Parts: sequence; structure tokens; C-alpha cells
Amino acid sequence: MKIPNCIKEKPMNKYTVDDCVFIVLHKAYLKNEWRMFHEIQQSIQNAYTNTYGEQYARKRRFYGENTIAACVRNMRKARCRECYNLPLDMNTEVIVKRKRHNSRGYEYKLQY
Repeated sequence: MKIPNCIKEKPMNKYTVDDCVFIVLHKAYLKNEWRMFHEIQQSIQNAYTNTYGEQYARKRRFYGENTIAACVRNMRKARCRECYNLPLDMNTEVIVKRKRHNSRGYEYKLQY
């Protein structure tokens, strides 16, 4: 699956936090990997640091784990499903969650 047009048409500095979380989860999906919230957070931070520099990333593109959790919940909503070309059937789960092995945390993965 390709990056949707609603993201391709924007410059990187205009991405919403939902866009950033989707891109990170999409790249993990392509590699068949699971991500925890802090790993998603770090991936977003690294992408903006590499492009715009550390100061920009630290001041404008640091999202807390609560914000990332809200974005994961948003992926399940109709507007995000439509924008990101996810299945429109609300009975189909698009984000899968599992308990991390030998840990108290959870991992998340995009599922089409």
C-alpha cells in the first residue's frame, strides 16, 4: 500500500500528528514490525530532526505518549479511514494491539 494523496500533497512541515503517526505505523507495517508509543514518538522526532534540525524538532514536533494514543484511536474513526485509504467497514480493526513479551507495555501495528 502506498502513502495516501492526503499526505503526499502536503509539505512535511504541514503534517498533522495523525499524519505522522500513520506514516510511522505504515512504515512499520511494510517491515512487519510492531511499535510502542515511545518508539512512534522517537521515529517522528528523528524524521524532523534529520530534515529541519534538532531545535525545530524539539520545539515544534515533540508529541507526548497521550497525544500518540489519541492518534491511534483516531485511526479507527471514519474520517481517518477515508483519508488514509484504510478499510471503511467499521467492523474491521485497522490498529491491532498486543501485550509486549515480558513487559507491562503494549505494541501496536497497522492492519489492512
